[in-house]
Amino acid sequence: MKEYKVVIYQENAFSSFLFGAANVNPVRFSQLLNKNAEAGWRVVTMEREIRRLFLFWKREAHIVILERDRI
Repeated sequence: MKEYKVVIYQENAFSSFLFGAANVNPVRFSQLLNKNAEAGWRVVTMEREIRRLFLFWKREAHIVILERDRI
């Protein structure tokens, strides 16, 4: 039996205000994935999207679906 978890990773709104758009920090994103891998989770699929923040700003987000054997 498997169990699943959905993780939404996005940068904070402050960087969108400063730069007009916020892209994902690859170091922090890798740390998030590695932390979940240590807990037994593995990535099944991932989707990238650009989310609008208020009216003028945008930020990148990743929706990650993780899977592991039920403990």
